[in-house]
Amino acid sequence: MIYEDGAPFTHAVFPHEGVLSLMAVMQDGRGVEKTSIGLEGFLGFVLLMGGGNAISRSIVRVSGYASLMPIPDLDAALERFPCVGETILRYAKLLITQTMEAVACNSLHVAEQRIARWLLHALDRVTGDAFQITQQALSEVLGLRRATVNEVCSRLQDDGILVYWRGSLAVLNRDALESRSCECYRRVRRLSL
Repeated sequence: MIYEDGAPFTHAVFPHEGVLSLMAVMQDGRGVEKTSIGLEGFLGFVLLMGGGNAISRSIVRVSGYASLMPIPDLDAALERFPCVGETILRYAKLLITQTMEAVACNSLHVAEQRIARWLLHALDRVTGDAFQITQQALSEVLGLRRATVNEVCSRLQDDGILVYWRGSLAVLNRDALESRSCECYRRVRRLSL
């Protein structure tokens, strides 16, 4: 875990590779991903809107590496270099779009499309075609039953689209995975290029 909901921010986190998940956690312990962050953005965006505390539990979902920037240094960079603020505003548009698409996708699309969308976004944020993630983690991210994730991943594996082994996944045919996704992936991808 990077930050617990309500914890004070001490550093902004800039991922270079990997996926950070911002989770909504209910009182009963169940959770679902609100949004995710990769190399296109940073954790700590709420600081720019006048908040000093995390508004979600943030965890590393797919391992990678990142740079940490103390909050006073981020404030100084924003003040000294206007282009930093402009870049962050562009990221804000992407983050809002990504979050809204995820809400629509999770409401309107079937499990296979949602899983394909999430895996494609993860692929965009890592080097290569493989990364570590458990079926349990995918079920938490997407608010699906683990059995549903297992069924979909088994079908994608049987169709030669990916190979899944204990806690890891490799995409063998990205084009086929994109064809199993919905328009939500393409909409967000277009903005992030």
